[in-house]
Amino acid sequence: MPRTKKSVETGIKSKKEKVDIDRLLLEKELWSEGFEKIAGVDEVGRGCMFGDVVAAAVILPAGLKLEGIDDSKKLSEKKRDELYDIIMSEAIAVGVGRVDPQTIDRINIKQASRLAMKMAVEALTDQPDALLVDAETIQMELPQRAIIKGDSLSQSIGAASIIAKVTRDRLCTGDWERDYPGYGIAIHKGYGTAVHRERILELGISNMHRHSFLVKMKAEYEQLR
Repeated sequence: MPRTKKSVETGIKSKKEKVDIDRLLLEKELWSEGFEKIAGVDEVGRGCMFGDVVAAAVILPAGLKLEGIDDSKKLSEKKRDELYDIIMSEAIAVGVGRVDPQTIDRINIKQASRLAMKMAVEALTDQPDALLVDAETIQMELPQRAIIKGDSLSQSIGAASIIAKVTRDRLCTGDWERDYPGYGIAIHKGYGTAVHRERILELGISNMHRHSFLVKMKAEYEQLR
């Protein structure tokens, strides 16, 4: 039987309904177990060639649902900024942790990301009862769950993703762009774009670059000198 326009529209609607996600599902599981203050934790800047890796921890009031929270990479800059203000206004506590390039080079980016997450939790003004962490485990004596793609599945982790992203982006467009002019940090945010690589070969590798990420480029730069 040929599909009518109405049946096609119904089919499309059904597909949309199937992908709807309850971003409080993971929090609800912990609330049901007696945990009240749940901190979502995430980091940004893990794949960058320049600058700190930045993490955030966010505790939102139990039962609060914020519309629009998602993985920060999926949101526009304008939407992230709007949600940043809402999260900062509604949250019980927000903590931010930063690990610099020298430490990243010394302990590797995976351990640096975990350290930034730990620092973010320690920066919270309220002690969380449990943690929901995006794909990592933090060395802390707190109940925690590592959630793959947690920034898309959990409101708390998504909120942390947004806080971390906006915080780091503002460093890129502010202090880092001012202090390291010519590299285009405000534009590419420290990622390994073609323009960024060209500027490194022109200007050299700064003390805010992650030297362990640039082994091949260091050799190429030395040859050009």
